[in-house]
Amino acid sequence: MSGTTAIRAAALVAMTALAAACQPTVEDRAAPAGEPTAATTPSVTAAATPSATASPSRVTAANTAAVCAEVDKLIIAKSQEIAADSAAATRRQLTPEQINEQVKTDLADLADGVRGQAARAEDPEIKALVADAAQRIDAGARSSTPVKWLGSTFVEIPQRLTRECHA
Repeated sequence: MSGTTAIRAAALVAMTALAAACQPTVEDRAAPAGEPTAATTPSVTAAATPSATASPSRVTAANTAAVCAEVDKLIIAKSQEIAADSAAATRRQLTPEQINEQVKTDLADLADGVRGQAARAEDPEIKALVADAAQRIDAGARSSTPVKWLGSTFVEIPQRLTRECHA
């Protein structure tokens, strides 16, 4: 992969991930404006069988929302940084190896930030989900071809978090 192609690929992947993180969920898109979604409509089953584990406590739900929002912010900010770094790499005429090292550093930083949010999570399911995302991002940072990893694996991480990381 040439340096210019690698830069364009990294920028495209970063912007794709950024866009994916900001997309509404399937439930949000399916409901007409003003109508409740599956996420806001109470489940008859849940109401009929209350238990201590059926829904997170108010404290956990608030913490979950904060953790999920912070993970989103981290991913968006780092995606923007990767895109900006990729554009700057063109001007500086970096080699593909230099670009890969830069992307590895960015991914390692992102994994550390996401791991920090996993440690904050009070809900065990959210803690596991966010920790898994950090491990996956770490795998990208260790990849021999992190730009390719961005295009094949990274784009799935924000999409999964959008679907599953919520109170």
